[in-house]
Amino acid sequence: MEKLYDLAAHYLKEKIARKELKPSHLVENVVRRASELNGKFNSYVFLNSPDSINKAKVMDGSDERGELFGIPVVLKDNICVEGEDATCSSRILKDFKPPYDATVVRKLKGAGAVLLGKANMDEFAFGSSCETSCYGPTRNPWDPTRIPGGSSGGSAAAVASGMATMALGSDTGGSIRQPAAMCGVVGLKPTYGRVSRYGLIAFASSLDQIGPITKDVEDAAMLLNVIAGYDEMDSTSAGEKDIPSGTYMPVGDYREFLRKDIRGVKIGIPKEYFIEGIDPDVLKAVKDAIKLLEKMGAKIKDISLPHTEYAVSTYYIIASAEASSNLARFDGVQYGFRTKKAKDLIDMYIQNRSQGFGPEAKRRILLGTYVLSSGYYEAYYLKAQKVRTKIRSDFISAFSSVDCIVTPTAPTAAFKIGEKTGDPLSMYLSDIFTIPANLAGIPAMSIPCGFTKEGLPIGLQILADAFREDKIFNTAYAYEQNTEWHAKRPAI
Repeated sequence: MEKLYDLAAHYLKEKIARKELKPSHLVENVVRRASELNGKFNSYVFLNSPDSINKAKVMDGSDERGELFGIPVVLKDNICVEGEDATCSSRILKDFKPPYDATVVRKLKGAGAVLLGKANMDEFAFGSSCETSCYGPTRNPWDPTRIPGGSSGGSAAAVASGMATMALGSDTGGSIRQPAAMCGVVGLKPTYGRVSRYGLIAFASSLDQIGPITKDVEDAAMLLNVIAGYDEMDSTSAGEKDIPSGTYMPVGDYREFLRKDIRGVKIGIPKEYFIEGIDPDVLKAVKDAIKLLEKMGAKIKDISLPHTEYAVSTYYIIASAEASSNLARFDGVQYGFRTKKAKDLIDMYIQNRSQGFGPEAKRRILLGTYVLSSGYYEAYYLKAQKVRTKIRSDFISAFSSVDCIVTPTAPTAAFKIGEKTGDPLSMYLSDIFTIPANLAGIPAMSIPCGFTKEGLPIGLQILADAFREDKIFNTAYAYEQNTEWHAKRPAI
């Protein structure tokens, strides 16, 4: 089979524009790949094969040329598409079909993207391994005995294995970047407010952000071009009037910032991210990447983000509190799972939620309800919000002297399926390096930077100040063009 599924979207776009490739040929190639591999990796919960191919065939004769014309894209299962299942990989939303498109979906359709279906995820995005899904775990294309990362594990595994050319995920505490690192692809969490959340089924509303998962940095810029921008349907969407003067980088063509030259760029290395417990292979790969950036002309500076040690505790209080509130609406009465054996109204509610939610969802609902309850609100939730402000202040201080911050994306490469499911605290620590960016509302990207001795991908995280995705794209692209890590594909 021709390996169109392994090519980046910007190459495919050029081939389509030159009429060397028909959209239907590309989509059929990727759909065939997905159909062959999904039984092994469980990346998709819904693959819309006939409809996708038919839409692509109509494009074959069209003269329209959108930004993503004919490019196959998969969506995480918490992004709404009118009339198609959106279950958040949870039994409680069984057969739920939204009556509207998310704003990012409307923009993708307008750009000519071909939507392939929905990708597997941790239930309601509660997880770091893509193991809590009601559809079963997704497996890592580099080693099927290992997790792909989470919660956007299905999206990352699909892109890495060629089952999709591009994907959208959501990132609440690292759910785009961590699976991108573990699957050897690029994942970007934009600034909070940069991309509309309208039509994203909420986990934690003050932390969630939709973002791209792609084969390389240029593809991430292409996809962000399409989905970024103010949306009146989302009250947290950032328009120019909402952003302090001097910090706003308007939405334009992010490919303009894909420069190979980073001479003079100041890169901060926070000591709090280089701690005991990091896998030695991860540490070596990240340090080698920093040395390369310095060799390319970047100025490396040691910095401190002193409140980093409180980030995980702060995050799991705030995120669980918001999840508890957001998930209260799912009761099985108007849509989703509903028991047939209830004795009365109260018993129906109890059974619907007890049977509809999985163990991790219940754990977070209970924790969130506890920290919001009378007598504990000030001790936990209010205090966590104050610490969150301290964490944001750390970044504001750091970015006064550096352009970007570079860290490992995750402390380890992909671990074995089932290895941490019995130890929630160990699982939560998988996001220790990604969580602070969500608490601070700043953009962050994971790019491939090497492999472990076992042949597992390692991710390098690049962070910048709010609405300065341009600085991330410049540094990430320069590094990528001087390495070959992004061009590696799993041997399947």
